[in-house]
Amino acid sequence: MNYVEKVLAKLKKQNPGEPEFHQAATEILTSLEVVMEKHPEYEKAGLLERFVEPERVIMFRVPWVDDKGKVQVNKGYRVQFNSAIGPYKGGLRFHPSVNLSIIKFLGLEQILKNSLTGLPIGGGKGGSNFDPKGKSDREIMAFCQSFMTELQRHIGQDTDVPAGDIGVGGREIGFLFGQYKKIRDEHVGVLTGRGLTYGGSLARTEATGYGLVYMTAEAMKMRGDSFEGKTVVISGSGNVAIYACQKAQSLGAKVVAMYDSNGYIYDPNGIQLDVVRDIKEVKRGRIKEYAERVAGATYTEGCKGIWAIPCDVALPCATQNEIDEESAKLLVANGVKYVAEGANMPSTLKAIETFQSAGIVFLPAKAANAGGVATSALEMAQSSQRLFWTFEEVDAKLNQIMVNIYHNIDNAAKKYGMDGNYVAGANIAGFEKVAEAMMAQGVV
Repeated sequence: MNYVEKVLAKLKKQNPGEPEFHQAATEILTSLEVVMEKHPEYEKAGLLERFVEPERVIMFRVPWVDDKGKVQVNKGYRVQFNSAIGPYKGGLRFHPSVNLSIIKFLGLEQILKNSLTGLPIGGGKGGSNFDPKGKSDREIMAFCQSFMTELQRHIGQDTDVPAGDIGVGGREIGFLFGQYKKIRDEHVGVLTGRGLTYGGSLARTEATGYGLVYMTAEAMKMRGDSFEGKTVVISGSGNVAIYACQKAQSLGAKVVAMYDSNGYIYDPNGIQLDVVRDIKEVKRGRIKEYAERVAGATYTEGCKGIWAIPCDVALPCATQNEIDEESAKLLVANGVKYVAEGANMPSTLKAIETFQSAGIVFLPAKAANAGGVATSALEMAQSSQRLFWTFEEVDAKLNQIMVNIYHNIDNAAKKYGMDGNYVAGANIAGFEKVAEAMMAQGVV
């Protein structure tokens, strides 16, 4: 076995029952084999073994009282994965599916994603199996305050700066920040995604969706193409999906489908985003209401069928492994030309192979959805300097960061003889910076 195979075998043996973590590690490490061949000193330094092992894993119980006076208990996690290039940075996810495997896979991906932004931030991730859906504001506040009462011991503006993720939006960040401020008696940039009245940044809400489209647009531009006149399918109907839809439409695309966890809508005339936003952001309803309000639109139970809709561009923005091999083959057969990941690891390994073998331009999550964490880092910069940049300033910086990431992963792929393989390019470009920092800092 070569070095990468040995590390993967050891990882799987020492971390049983963690399929998402195994999947992410396999995808990343196999693409780094060419780097290991060029740098034999990495094996001597045990670099990969250290890279795939979190620096710290924090697990804790989160007790809280619901509106009926009953005590509920959830699990809380924070995986501080790698701080070689800066303080840990990564979101908090509140969702029933959250477990240690998912948090570790997200944290591992976050190391490379953060490195790709070019900003000084390391990789981490956290969350809980708490489900905010159907909970009152008071219940969510009670949970967030309990969660932060423990988490505050382990984070800080120069140590670990969490942000939002699935199930953690502005409301949750506000409750979390308020509890941190009360316990620690300091108003600092320890969380990003804060409200504009207490240290947040303009364009942060839009950043992941906008950044996804900015990178896809740059890939198109390099091929003499653009979003103008393109048919786009977007999975999800949360923050990332909504703003990816908005930006794609502004560039002349027609977005025809979106979904939530119950099913998908198809509108051949183009999604009316104001209706989606009213349903999801204002009323916190289900996407099926769209078909009841918009003539010509249809709703279908279940999510998988969305990938059978013919499109030029597919932007998966919901959750991990939502596109399997079968769905990828459907997309290819129906003429998709670009697939860019807005969610974290939404395509299985077999799906990625299908896209790549068909010559589809495939932009992986750790590069394509880095706009959110990039803008979080810009929020950190504003907090440190006590400054407040305009929307246009932040948006321009975001656009440039995403353009730079595209060219960095493109150049890395070409450097190692894998032109057009942006999965390998993203892994290599992100890893090389982290590896150099780790080697410089010794065995820590």
